[in-house]
Amino acid sequence: MTSRALTVGFDLDMTLIDSRPGIKATYQALSAETGTYIDAELAVTRLGPPLEQELRYWFPEERIQDVGDRYREIYPTHAVAPTPAMPGAREAVAAVRAHGGRAIVVTAKHEPNAKLHLAHLGIEADAVIGWLWAEAKAVALREHEASVYVGDHTGDVRGARTAGALSVAVATGPCDAAELRAAGADVVLGELTEFPAWLDAHAARERG
Repeated sequence: MTSRALTVGFDLDMTLIDSRPGIKATYQALSAETGTYIDAELAVTRLGPPLEQELRYWFPEERIQDVGDRYREIYPTHAVAPTPAMPGAREAVAAVRAHGGRAIVVTAKHEPNAKLHLAHLGIEADAVIGWLWAEAKAVALREHEASVYVGDHTGDVRGARTAGALSVAVATGPCDAAELRAAGADVVLGELTEFPAWLDAHAARERG
């Protein structure tokens, strides 16, 4: 095993939390407030990329900044309470700690809202870094010396690979197992409940 302490990064939406109910409710509230139609059911099938990417389907470019700010402002009211943890989320973080490691969250989500979700669900991360998507996630992963990054989107795979971290993908988001493998994931799990056993095996291999 390397002398470097184990640090595992986790994505948030559809990796640690099932954010679909809360995001759907926030889009519905935003739609009602702005008078602009948003297909919230469709929007929650393509979670992962930054909010602005989704808003461009529904609003002209000149409104994106203001509407995005408003979405983030009303988000805590509508999204935090109805959002559950994904199956195995707490156990996955606990597994990292059991190996003497640090668990960090690296997400494209607005950082204060990401922290609200984790606090509400009682999931304690050693660090939470928001506003990073795809390859840009490598900035935080390198800074925290993460050797593993766990996510559900091909963008998460790209972030891990850019950082030189092992990409562990879970097929619980918008990308299926085949897409995740094609994007270059080193490991593809059906869901996060499989992560502790994988980490045990990985740690044993690292010890040689």
